[in-house]
Amino acid sequence: MVRSFIFVLTLIATPLLADTRVPQSQTEIQLGFAPLVKQTAPAVVNIYAKRIVATRTSPFQDDPFFRDMFRDFGTIRPQVQNSLGSGVILSSDGYVVSNYHVVGGATDIRVVLNDRREFEASVLLSDEESDLAILRLDSAQDMPSLALRDSESVEVGELVLAIGNPFGVGQTVTSGIVSGLARSGTATGSARGYFLQTDAAINPGNSGGALIDVNGRLIGVNTSILTRSGGSNGIGFAIPSNLVAQFVAQARAGENQFKRPWAGINGQPVDADIAASLGLERASGILIAELHPASPFLAAGFQSGDVILSVDGQPVNTPAEMVFRMSVAGLGAQTRITRVHDGTAQEVTVGLMAAPDTPARDRRVLSEASALPGLTVSNINPAVLSEYGLPLSSTGVVVEDPGPVAGQVGLKSGDILHVINGDTIEATKDVEKALTGRVRRLTLDVQRGLQRLVIRFRL
Repeated sequence: MVRSFIFVLTLIATPLLADTRVPQSQTEIQLGFAPLVKQTAPAVVNIYAKRIVATRTSPFQDDPFFRDMFRDFGTIRPQVQNSLGSGVILSSDGYVVSNYHVVGGATDIRVVLNDRREFEASVLLSDEESDLAILRLDSAQDMPSLALRDSESVEVGELVLAIGNPFGVGQTVTSGIVSGLARSGTATGSARGYFLQTDAAINPGNSGGALIDVNGRLIGVNTSILTRSGGSNGIGFAIPSNLVAQFVAQARAGENQFKRPWAGINGQPVDADIAASLGLERASGILIAELHPASPFLAAGFQSGDVILSVDGQPVNTPAEMVFRMSVAGLGAQTRITRVHDGTAQEVTVGLMAAPDTPARDRRVLSEASALPGLTVSNINPAVLSEYGLPLSSTGVVVEDPGPVAGQVGLKSGDILHVINGDTIEATKDVEKALTGRVRRLTLDVQRGLQRLVIRFRL
């Protein structure tokens, strides 16, 4: 019995051992990502940017107790700030994509190629919310470039390479897999939206670099890593290439700010309780709670209580996913929206448009003769709602810039002015009128987000 038992084990184990072996030839020894890196690395660049930032110098800045108490005390002085990152050349005529947090607000941008050639660059289009920017290399021609792949075709488990310039040590390559899709619940840095997730190491300086597939196509722009230790052992995120394609298209069309379609709706993810109350089979989609009167969804027949399940056949479960899908479709597109209305699933076509900039903003900057010089205000319209992330029901006047005086007493950009010294504020002209003349005391009734504040001070 013992011999038979050993013999059976040997028969089972032998094929398994045969599958594990060392390389048998010089060709197998040399197998790796080297050909792929040689093909793609020339299109990944290093970016060195300089910007002027205002910093406050305070005698209490080194004191752990008083520095928070006197954080607004001290002299504001300009200071040069340097940033280091990566970028990807997308066309032979020198269009480059990078992160907003690498080049946003930069006054001097220098781009260094893998072959040590250097170019000056200028930002054509940037967007802090998406954390993307499109640059153009000066006097560039016949540049190496990467082709964009449809990021909707990317699947979890695909092999990928991350190429960039971590820590300023020079171009490096790390490998990994796509470990997740539709990561919209994570907001990293300036970016708010939808990400591809990878376990390829992404370190400081990799931002703006390339995430490529095994065929050398760009599937995403590396933007950040979520880590507890501060090292590369964490979860990396990349902005999908389909959104990058829209940025390039708008930059070529002459836009300097990214214009994303406006839904004009307020909604929330459908959880298990909401799904049960609506009679849905499973928790998926976005429940519409509110629609703006100018919303294209309202014009298409959507109502509060409807559930949006997908955009152009792609499921959406958070507002961030829906914004991403609409942004990828682009302005002017006719999108197919699947909704549940009165318990029935149906497909509705919605024309995508930018948030209307009407009625007129009537933007006003208060003069030195005003009680609050430098205060900049605008009338609220759908475009203003979108820019400042205000509630859809907001009306009246928004603060664009508080100016030096109002800023010191706590007024902030994005605040809505409702009442000044007892006078109701409905338009920018009302603000100018209320703050003109000999005003010694001010009481401001302000809405900040969902909170109402009263600011009182003496001039």
